[in-house]
Amino acid sequence: MPRAKLSVRPAGAALAIAVVLAGCASKEVDPTANWSPNRIYEEARDEANSASYDKAIALFEKLEGRAAGTVLAQQAQLEKAYAQYKNGDKAQAIATLDRFMKLHPTSEAVDYALYLKGLVNFNDNLGFLSSITQQDLSERDQKAAKESFEAFRELVQRFPNSKYAADAAARMRYIINSLAQYEVHVARYYLQRGAYVAAVNRAQAAIADYRDAPANEEALYILVRAYDALGLAELRDDAKRVLDKNFPNSAYPSQGFKGKDGPWWKLW
Repeated sequence: MPRAKLSVRPAGAALAIAVVLAGCASKEVDPTANWSPNRIYEEARDEANSASYDKAIALFEKLEGRAAGTVLAQQAQLEKAYAQYKNGDKAQAIATLDRFMKLHPTSEAVDYALYLKGLVNFNDNLGFLSSITQQDLSERDQKAAKESFEAFRELVQRFPNSKYAADAAARMRYIINSLAQYEVHVARYYLQRGAYVAAVNRAQAAIADYRDAPANEEALYILVRAYDALGLAELRDDAKRVLDKNFPNSAYPSQGFKGKDGPWWKLW
């Protein structure tokens, strides 16, 4: 006996219609579909100025695609990097800037890209410095500070007449002083805990790597104290002579670390 066939057309048709409707419902409408590149740019700027950085980033990315190959697309890329930086997306900001410089090595805005790259990491540098005097530390990451310095140095060397060069040079000096002071803080940490050899090593590193930094005054005093504690009288006296010669008015020999427990830096 032949088997009866059940008709599934109505159910199948209903399922197909449901799938189509669901697809239509889930498909988002792009409100910028009919916008000109200039309008997208203006809207992105408005969002950034209102601190709506997530929205600004999305619009700048859309503009990069819409205006590909134009100066406006390059501008969008730079402003996206700034929005990422302000939004706390520092790794993404650096990646955007590196990509910009790779794609547009002859752009007139390369100096700004280098400046912004240095600025992103410079603020990281301030972040690690802000907590140094609040706790005892033996090691901290200096990567951001050093990368900031390298970006500023490249800017100053390649574009000495850039309007950003003077500020970059000032920030470089600040970073050098910061890194030197970091080494000295660690050296003092070791000294105060009786790790005299470690204190000597870090103080010597500050003096050798950052020759003109103001922090070297304290570094030399730490050497005097550490060598004295180690019973190395000749090295102690040598360090004291260097301290007296380079910092004849130093208060360290008479006052020690008095007054050095608070924040040492001047906020930018």
